[in-house]
Amino acid sequence: MSPSKALPPHTSFESIRKQAKKLARDFAAGDPKTLDRVHTQLPVPKLPFTLRDAQLILAREYGFAGWLDLRTAVLRQEGKGLEWAVAEAERLIHQSDGHDNNVDQLVQLLREYPALLSWRGDSGESLLAFATESFGDSGDPFREQAFTRIACAEFLLDAGATVDDAIWKDAIRARAKGVLQLLSRKNILPRALETAAALGDDEAVRELLPAADLPATTKAFLTACGFNNRTAAALLLDRCIELDPSLGKRVANLHGPTEFIAYLVEHPQRSENPWRTVVLNELYDAMHRRDLEVFNRWLEREPNLRDNLQPLVEIIQVASYTDRGPFITRVLEFAPAIKETRPSSSAVGFALEYGNAHLIPLLAPIWPVPDDLPHAAGIGDLARVKAWFDEAGQPKLGSLSRHHPTNNPSTLRNLHWIPANAQHVLDTALAWACMNANFEIAEFLLERGANIDTDWSTHEPASILHEVAIRGKYETAQFLIDHGIDLTICDYRWNGTARGWAIHASAVGQPPIGDTKMAELLAKAERDRQP
Repeated sequence: MSPSKALPPHTSFESIRKQAKKLARDFAAGDPKTLDRVHTQLPVPKLPFTLRDAQLILAREYGFAGWLDLRTAVLRQEGKGLEWAVAEAERLIHQSDGHDNNVDQLVQLLREYPALLSWRGDSGESLLAFATESFGDSGDPFREQAFTRIACAEFLLDAGATVDDAIWKDAIRARAKGVLQLLSRKNILPRALETAAALGDDEAVRELLPAADLPATTKAFLTACGFNNRTAAALLLDRCIELDPSLGKRVANLHGPTEFIAYLVEHPQRSENPWRTVVLNELYDAMHRRDLEVFNRWLEREPNLRDNLQPLVEIIQVASYTDRGPFITRVLEFAPAIKETRPSSSAVGFALEYGNAHLIPLLAPIWPVPDDLPHAAGIGDLARVKAWFDEAGQPKLGSLSRHHPTNNPSTLRNLHWIPANAQHVLDTALAWACMNANFEIAEFLLERGANIDTDWSTHEPASILHEVAIRGKYETAQFLIDHGIDLTICDYRWNGTARGWAIHASAVGQPPIGDTKMAELLAKAERDRQP
């Protein structure tokens, strides 16, 4: 369709954002001219009409296929070419896979924007970090291929990208063996006990070991276990016991060095102390099995856990999103200092994000619920939700920085919601209302511009229905279906629909599903929608 207007030569990105917001408001108000504009570009607009719809209409009016294309053109025009180029490079890298790594396009982009190689974000991120970082654990080749982009990383290294220490440290943390091997092949991995342990270089371990102190040796030992390099781990454990005889007694009680190493190979590393790692893993395992008796037994035998509250706070956080209320109560009884010192925690947000609002009474006396729209929606406070809108039904959020997720950089980055806007706040509020079955609030938000087809998720872009499907929330799934959610939305990482997630969960017996009912519900919804 030909453009209905030309893009002015000095238009700013902020200007077109305001134009899109005004178009959405005018459409909601029933303005006749705006209705004509919308129907010209989108003959059958889906209701409720959202800001994203308005952005699409505006982009088409200016002759662009979509909002991203319009945004790119305006940013170039504004002289913000590098900002666009960074976003484009990140897109190319993340959308790469084992068959097409988009390297050719990345080559062309770097020719146009050579400053990309030295670009650093506000948190120190770089293009090389985009290619090497792992969203999750990469301890097996399949997961590493899913999370990292080795071909892009190799190209960037050959092009002259600088390797910060954070690159290889993150690779060790994520157990990304391929990244470490790439850095080693390029002769840019520092020669240190920890890197030798990660690579399984036994000769280097033997050479470096005599000069290492206990903290360095312990760290390298845990690294060797994490990468299943058992010969290096045995060398390092002998040195750890030599420097700390008390560890030797604990190892003996756990059936000796071989069994101790095998245990640490098979379990996550939850501490920089080997024995503390064993204790924490046993606590998490007992919590996973809902065995409060064993959980309490490990707490009582390790009173020194009270010396460092952070691991206990992290247990509470995990209990908040896995719905383990009795274990939260027990940890707070065991370590009352948590109530007194109130260390930083994401427990309240996790509880609401994963649909466990019933845990809020346990958590709120220590970590008060923030006063913003998503939290009000999550806990079911309809009066407070209504207070965030004016009489015309438009959001009156004030400073966006007071609302989740615009004040949570890690969430924004995971969802690719940068820069954040008011729509993200509305969509998160809708998601939290749905996850906690606050359907009256969800209806209210949908009527006021929240997007039922948002790509919100607990980790990476997907949809509310994906999260509902894998958690067996049948009532919420039906609510979303009845309100017309797009059943074909695919998640960012695996390109799977919500029904695909449900099928996977039932195939592996993942709690709380373990059956095929959710997949059948979604399949029926798909059939019912067929012409």
